[in-house]
Amino acid sequence: MNNQQWIERNRKYTLTDPESGFSLAVAGMKFTAEQLQHLSARFEAAHREMQKLEAGAIKNPDENRKVTHFTDRADYTASPLFREVQAFAEAIAKGEITGGAGRKFESAVINGIGGSALGPQLMQYAINGPYWNELSDAKRRGFLKLYFLDNTDSAGFADLTATIDPETTLVVNISKSGGTQETKNNTAALQDFFKSKNVDFAPHFAAITMKDSSLDRQARAEKWFRVFDMAESIGGRTSETSVVGHLPAALTGINFKSFIDGACAMDRWTRNSAVLDNPAYLMAALWYIAGNGKGDRNLVIVPYSDRLILLSRYFQQLIMESVGKELDLDGKTVHQGLNVFGNKGGTDAHAFIQQLNDGRDDFFVTFIEVLKNAMPLPVGENMDMGNYLHGFLAGLSSALRSKGRQVMQITISEISPYNLGMIIALYERTVAVYAELIHINAFHQPGVQAYKLAAKEILDLRAKVLAATAKAGGASGTAAEIAAAIGLPGDEVEIAGLFDKASANCPCVSRAWDPARKTWIYTVK
Repeated sequence: MNNQQWIERNRKYTLTDPESGFSLAVAGMKFTAEQLQHLSARFEAAHREMQKLEAGAIKNPDENRKVTHFTDRADYTASPLFREVQAFAEAIAKGEITGGAGRKFESAVINGIGGSALGPQLMQYAINGPYWNELSDAKRRGFLKLYFLDNTDSAGFADLTATIDPETTLVVNISKSGGTQETKNNTAALQDFFKSKNVDFAPHFAAITMKDSSLDRQARAEKWFRVFDMAESIGGRTSETSVVGHLPAALTGINFKSFIDGACAMDRWTRNSAVLDNPAYLMAALWYIAGNGKGDRNLVIVPYSDRLILLSRYFQQLIMESVGKELDLDGKTVHQGLNVFGNKGGTDAHAFIQQLNDGRDDFFVTFIEVLKNAMPLPVGENMDMGNYLHGFLAGLSSALRSKGRQVMQITISEISPYNLGMIIALYERTVAVYAELIHINAFHQPGVQAYKLAAKEILDLRAKVLAATAKAGGASGTAAEIAAAIGLPGDEVEIAGLFDKASANCPCVSRAWDPARKTWIYTVK
């Protein structure tokens, strides 16, 4: 491709919203007009399905649920719930709502997992930055420090509780069903922590959940501070434009209405049936072509902004949980998926760009550029750090294309709630349409349920082992010997893992290495 052809291809395959400055440029991807035309019938069907989705069709048949994140957000900012959340957060910032001891709230803990944590984390990091919690109350304008519990890991819990003061901490527990075990574990542990400090947790605990979920019933029975209702038709990975994203953002003073406005602007743009006028449809088409309709290439996301480093983690869940499916809509085994990984631009050149440039050609890259610099930082005559960052992006893009590697680019004017809303809504629509192109259901997650069931089996096995060894008055030997002695010889490997974990944490289990047999000898008291 000569230079003039490259220029003309960019003119043809760059979509721009002049009002916001948001653009998608895909000339660096390997595709032809004929390939796009070949997908026209698929896109006609996909567009009909998107219209059905927004009209209220059941799109999650596993749970017999609609999927309403595209439509609900259009009405959210005019809703009583939106006003309630705003008033609640502003009253906390002003000290009008306090904890049980009457002290002003200083911190909020967001206790959730998956989208319930990733979305608020992305928003907080992108808009308020990584050092928000280190600012004074005055510089935060009275809004709260924000911490996250997003795993059932005692290390994360220990780090958090070494930092917060329960008398000035609000805990927001987020679980749509109320049955998410990781969140339940942290809720119980936080309640015990508050009790250990002689602080009544109820005036400090809030919940975001469905009506009549187990979490809703618990919160009301224990007289928690506040319960906010979550729609059952919004999944965790698409919940950031709902109350799930709103409350954490509002507690830190972020303009959530602007975020919703950006998402809705992208929704209007991406309802266009013409692929070449619709950035979500065009991007979905190129995902399909690049991966041969089977996800044969990895999706690499590289935002050239420190503030957007969590985008790749956020999109890992959105994309991989949505399209990583064993069965298609007809029940046929297809093992679809799209691997997602990424880093932040600039840093990426000292991380995995060596492989992208010289290694396996099994990926395509999406660069994201932010035009406005956060501050002027001159580093030479007529040069500043922002220009260097642009040079690194443009240079890397050119180098990759010269090697025949595929790239596309999203450009935004600045990091703002509005533009973040546009980016998230773009990818939500792209994922939904891509799923239609490959004939799978983007809105259920049977693999997640499978791992939860497998984990339950391990925990049930643990209970059996404990009961059996207690009944026997203890045990000693290799995992194989103990497993045989308690009648579970087929579970030797799993039992060894349980004993390994217990030996590091419980005085009732110890282990010693037997060099002759090259295995651990366990002693269970």
